[in-house]
Amino acid sequence: MQHFNASRREFLRLSSLLSSAGALGVAAPFALNLATMGSAAAQGNVNDYKALICLFMYGANDHANTVLATDSTSWTQYTNVRTTNEAGSIALPAVGSSGGVLPIIPNTNQVGRTFALHPSMTELKGIFDAGRAAIVANLGPLMVPTTLEQYKAASVPLPPKLFSHNDQQSLWQAYAPEGAAYGWGGRMGDLLAANNSNPIFTAISASGNAVFLSGRSIRQYQVGNSGAVAIAGLSGSLYGSTTAGATLRNIISADTANYFQKEHAAVTNRSISAQSMLAPAMAVAGAGGIANPSQYTNPNTGLLANNALAIQLQTVARIIAGRNTLGAKRQVFFVSMGGFDTHDAQRTLQADLLAKISHAIAYFDTTMANVMGSDLRQQVTLFTASDFGRTFTSNGDGTDHGWGSHHFVVGGAVKGKNIYGDFPVTGLKHSQDVGSGSLLPQFSVDQYGATLANWFGLSTTQINDVFPNIINFNNRNLGFL
Repeated sequence: MQHFNASRREFLRLSSLLSSAGALGVAAPFALNLATMGSAAAQGNVNDYKALICLFMYGANDHANTVLATDSTSWTQYTNVRTTNEAGSIALPAVGSSGGVLPIIPNTNQVGRTFALHPSMTELKGIFDAGRAAIVANLGPLMVPTTLEQYKAASVPLPPKLFSHNDQQSLWQAYAPEGAAYGWGGRMGDLLAANNSNPIFTAISASGNAVFLSGRSIRQYQVGNSGAVAIAGLSGSLYGSTTAGATLRNIISADTANYFQKEHAAVTNRSISAQSMLAPAMAVAGAGGIANPSQYTNPNTGLLANNALAIQLQTVARIIAGRNTLGAKRQVFFVSMGGFDTHDAQRTLQADLLAKISHAIAYFDTTMANVMGSDLRQQVTLFTASDFGRTFTSNGDGTDHGWGSHHFVVGGAVKGKNIYGDFPVTGLKHSQDVGSGSLLPQFSVDQYGATLANWFGLSTTQINDVFPNIINFNNRNLGFL
């Protein structure tokens, strides 16, 4: 009987949450709600807070100038291939040279190999050295473990539409080409939203619409740099009238028999309700430990400039600061930066792009150390993603579309100061080269995401549901958390 009472209380609690979700327009199909209730009951009440932040680098970041092998053999191959006769050579200066690459020493030795980061990533090097950042080597979309011979023979299922920006962005975020409906961030939100008092604040984008945050029941909530975006004209004076705003709200949110108008009214009311809850819950920019980001230094000009990515992460930090007011226990966020399609002028463009990435991540790391007086770094994990890597060969002063790439995971829970996976051979015509030095991934996005999901609180069954290809891989946890 005691077990029955506990289950009854859990059922009533979740029924209440699902009822409020319905009021906000995010009610799930009944079968999915039952699955969510079962998982929540199995986990018990989630009394802690965790957040995942996906930092997407649109355009495909060149991994080979981001994380580099600097041992003599590797560096010789690197300079031979990436130094051209043209003025736009993309090879970077060596360790110890003026503006040279920044040496890092992973905790796990890879025999005969030494490593470095791009010269623009000074702040991220500091976080790596402090043990709060790790590198996952040669990661990309895979359906099953694949060898070079299998790739060439097409004897195993391969990711569709490789080397296509839009499709690979979607494949990274939603394990399907362009047009995918659900992303793995949103699907994780579906399964854990019952732990949040206001499920609408489970999946939040500070960078516009992203399929990554689309769930079957959860709808991503988009915010601007100033936070929750209010519908214009519903408050204050409208056309000189103090009552016109209320009249406008009644018009646009009125119930009607017309299905299109009814849906429009539901969306409008959801937006109004969410904005009214989020706006006062968010920490004030510049207060409560949420400092305004400093300007970063453009490495090409030496001039200070604003960093839009740091401002996005400030918005995320302000929402995290309001987690208790919002009743949030699990949140997934999305931020992004474009400009990484460096077919031309790569050395100049990537230097500036990676300076912004490094500066923004360092700002966020510092901010999470003191959110309203609390150090949340153990509870917040940021990870990078991008369309794909790029070719190791140069087209003169840039690189072309590739496949596998290196990525960063940052946070207090990260088993940092390490490179996960065997760092690929530097050069051409090796066992992971599918052409022009484009890397055949050793790890799949599913393995990467499953590792994050395990830390986030998903069960093995739930991870199998969110990541449909994970059952094809023996190593389902890469160990970086």
